[in-house]
Amino acid sequence: MSPTEIQLYEYLRKAGEVPTSNIPRRLMGALPSLIRKGLVEVYKKQTILWSAKKTKFVRVKMLEATVK
Repeated sequence: MSPTEIQLYEYLRKAGEVPTSNIPRRLMGALPSLIRKGLVEVYKKQTILWSAKKTKFVRVKMLEATVK
């Protein structure tokens, strides 16, 4: 992974779920490659109850560790 991808992954891991508009511009370019690698997911969530508009959020995918 590139240094920018690592910075963005760490930023998202620490922050939890983040609106895509709140991701720093210098890290925004690494988002598509993290999505393609399956490390993060983008989803839409309704933020205001009385509005039909939805906002895109990003979060780190929780990788299931197999316990034996």
